[in-house]
Amino acid sequence: MKYLEGQDRLQQEIQTRCLDETVERGAEVRVIDAFVGALDMAKMGFRTDHIDNGRPAYHPADMLR
Repeated sequence: MKYLEGQDRLQQEIQTRCLDETVERGAEVRVIDAFVGALDMAKMGFRTDHIDNGRPAYHPADMLR
């Protein structure tokens, strides 16, 4: 895919906990993440065609999160 990728929230660091484990189960951010994950970005008018040169764009869903 031609999008810039952020760090995986499940990636382990020096600490033994991943970022996802630090967010409470009932936190509002989990609802937002699920909502954005269910959106069809192309139907919402976000461009999915990319230029073959230059820096890749961020994925529209990542910009909403």
